[in-house]
Amino acid sequence: MAKIMYFLTVFFIILHVPGIFTEQENPDACPIRKFNPLGQTCQKACTRNQECGLKRRCLCDGDCGLSCVTTTRSCPWPVNIANAKTGLVKGTRNFGDQMSVLCHPGFKMASGQETALSRCQGDRKWSVITPCDVLDPVKSCDVPHTIENGFLMENGSTFSVGTSVHYQCNLGYALEGHKVTQCMENTTWSQPAPTCRQIFCPPPPEVKHAYLLAIQKSEYAVFEEINYLCDRNLDMDGSHNVTCEANGNWSAIPICRTRCKIPAQRSRVVYKGSKRWVHEIPGTVHHLEAVTFFCLNQTCSYPATSQCFDGILSLPSCYEGCVSHSQGRCGNGCISRNKGF
Repeated sequence: MAKIMYFLTVFFIILHVPGIFTEQENPDACPIRKFNPLGQTCQKACTRNQECGLKRRCLCDGDCGLSCVTTTRSCPWPVNIANAKTGLVKGTRNFGDQMSVLCHPGFKMASGQETALSRCQGDRKWSVITPCDVLDPVKSCDVPHTIENGFLMENGSTFSVGTSVHYQCNLGYALEGHKVTQCMENTTWSQPAPTCRQIFCPPPPEVKHAYLLAIQKSEYAVFEEINYLCDRNLDMDGSHNVTCEANGNWSAIPICRTRCKIPAQRSRVVYKGSKRWVHEIPGTVHHLEAVTFFCLNQTCSYPATSQCFDGILSLPSCYEGCVSHSQGRCGNGCISRNKGF
């Protein structure tokens, strides 16, 4: 892509530099020889090839006019010009061949040009080797507007053409308009400054079997907090404290869960780290609490744990109730007093 752009630029230069030719086919277009052209040593003047030696031809040599020139002569290469890029137009550097001179961005020649073609002359010198040392005046835009409840992410007092700046709102505010604006060639900004709109949360949702501890309002500011409390004998799943977040939504809303009854009789279980008879556990088991039951195989008992979830505490699949407590016989899951379980 860079090579394509380079050759397109050179082609553009050629189209806009009239009067460049080297052959005798158009002798009338060749300028009349000047007296001591600046920076060029003229060869013998001529009007036709017969006036030159066997190895020379009568060719146009720029400001020297028609001159006897050895066509095999070449100019030095490479050529370094300050603040510029040079390149051979046809890849050769013989008499009449051209070298393109492209000033680096921000520089130009004393004549005001940013591009030029240099020709290989009869004295084996390039016609243009002028450095690009004149700086273009830097165009810049005024300092971009500040915004209420927001700020610019870039600092500085000078914003040159092509520079982009980004706006951002303070936490709790939403940006309306264009976030990015650019300094254009006419030294104005491409987009107007945006605004920052304050963010609010809507009234919080109702939670089944819970009541809200908050002042009832139509909207709540960011970071404002409310609290939920569950009805008696219910457990809260989640935090009772809920916050209005910066995106205008509430943080996680809790749920009120039902406690569980232990669905077994005359059995011993492990609850809160200790072994107890079911009738020794008062009331119900809290949501997400675990109860460990005992199952029996042919040789020994082993624990099987179940968790209370919203009013449901399932018995392990291996558990079976007592057949007859009075006879001291227990099925899987019952603990026999006679056996000391």
